[in-house]
Amino acid sequence: MRAVILMFDSLNRHMLAPYADTFVDAPNFARLAAKAVTFDNFYAGSMPCMPARREMHTGRYNFLHRSWGPLEPFDDSMPELLKRAGVHTHLVSDHPHYWEDGGATYHTRYSTWEFFRGQEGDPWKGVVGGDGGPASPYGAMKRQDVINRTYMPTEAEHSQTLTVDAGLHFLETNADADRWLLQIELFDPHEPFFTHQHYKDRYPHDYDGPAFDWPPYQKVLEPNEQVEHARMEYAALVSMCDRSLGRVLDFMDEHGMWDDTLLVVNTDHGFLLGEHGWWAKSVMPWFNELVHLPMFLWDPRTGGQDLRRGELAQTIDIAPTVLRYFGLEPTPDMQGADLAQDGPLREGALFGIHGGHVNVTDGRYVYMRAAREAANGPLEEFTLMPTHMRARFSVAELREWEPAEPFAFTKGLRTMRMPASPSWMNPWRHGTLLFDLHEDPAQESPIVDDDVELRMIELLRRLMVGNDAPPSQFERLGIPREGAVTREHLLVREQRERAAAVAVPLPAETDFQAPALLRTPILELLGVAGAKDVLAQEAPALVQSELLAAPAPMSLLDLARLGFVPAAVLRRIDEQFGLLTATPAASSD
Repeated sequence: MRAVILMFDSLNRHMLAPYADTFVDAPNFARLAAKAVTFDNFYAGSMPCMPARREMHTGRYNFLHRSWGPLEPFDDSMPELLKRAGVHTHLVSDHPHYWEDGGATYHTRYSTWEFFRGQEGDPWKGVVGGDGGPASPYGAMKRQDVINRTYMPTEAEHSQTLTVDAGLHFLETNADADRWLLQIELFDPHEPFFTHQHYKDRYPHDYDGPAFDWPPYQKVLEPNEQVEHARMEYAALVSMCDRSLGRVLDFMDEHGMWDDTLLVVNTDHGFLLGEHGWWAKSVMPWFNELVHLPMFLWDPRTGGQDLRRGELAQTIDIAPTVLRYFGLEPTPDMQGADLAQDGPLREGALFGIHGGHVNVTDGRYVYMRAAREAANGPLEEFTLMPTHMRARFSVAELREWEPAEPFAFTKGLRTMRMPASPSWMNPWRHGTLLFDLHEDPAQESPIVDDDVELRMIELLRRLMVGNDAPPSQFERLGIPREGAVTREHLLVREQRERAAAVAVPLPAETDFQAPALLRTPILELLGVAGAKDVLAQEAPALVQSELLAAPAPMSLLDLARLGFVPAAVLRRIDEQFGLLTATPAASSD
């Protein structure tokens, strides 16, 4: 018995032919659907990258207890359980986050592993001197990415290609062996959307703007032609991913592997390319474009081929499925189900990011529960591995830790409990949202329905209790862990006005009357005659609170792109700023 997991990052289901009428050229995904089971209701759980991978290993939700981080000492890792049972597990990947502080315990769970460098801002090739780029870490990453691309001048040298080459080498080497798992994990089509020209040539379009294949995690301000260009750049990278998928399918065909080889093709989450007026992920609500995922499974146990399944399934189901395939039982702490079983897998799917909305779907409704209060607290971290994405927890963070009582899944261990670090991500700003996917599959018109909300709160609570969520999460959301859920716990109606205001997309920057002032750091704006009065009139809370805490370079446009300043407020400020900057001649017309 053998298994192959081919995992992509940020792969959009709504741009693949098995799921949608799409312009994206990806025939191998259609070929895969003809050979496997296509899941129509497969959802993410914990986001983004490493939290999703923790779920793949452990078969349980991550995001209610801690943010991005490594596997914990008490975690059950599916590849490690297989390794201990005599199944050789091999990982090949170009995903750079495995090498950072927040991912350092994942790859060592496998029997063997290979990594290929150069994706995103991976600190790979050292080039000293030259333009250091912007002072922010994001600017440094972009500079490093420019350097990295020069070391991948051909498709053969692209890290995606090298990763698939290594995966095929493992398959060739072990084609006659038994009891192994190969995980080919590709960072693509995660941003930046780096491909070589012949993939771009598949998507001809008129564009004469700046290079733009790395959208920011913000609201869209770019003109339509630039948004369309980014979509084409993403599509080109999906086509490259499709070719990589085809190489794996070709090998399985040529070597007759379908009779005894499990194949899982999945992703961790999607990516917004202008939908809902946003780029990327994480800082906005988790819309279906981000969490309703493509998932394909060929399982020799069932022989399901060219079939579709509509049961609610999630990333946490992958570990139990693979373990059972190899004859091992999932551990008691695993919450997922074996995807080979018939019938419903769960009554609801829980998903979210630490500190963001806590979301649940029953397949028809999606309920996004925001914090009850603007402070978005209390919010706590529970961990024995105190690292963030690219850094250890700071001394200041660790000063406040205290031992927590064991959770049901920590095997009797007490974790470190500490307040979560402040973040610009605050679900209260976006409000609590309820969507009816039957009537509104694009999630464009949130509904107010008290009876449905009550049912969804009860479902959310049951799943949170089943996850042994900490009391602070129930308090943050304003729902009871025990006792009756009543109308006093409803939030959609109470928060809908704010939610509607923040959801309005921003106009293109070219439409503003005073773009220079809108891009001026807020602290500098206070020195512009009349500007402070405008801010005090149109956004008094900004002047009184967020303004004081904002980083020095932060501008009004920056805040608007993060959802702090609604589009209507920004327009009114811009109109008044336009009057401030108008010349006497212009103002008399």
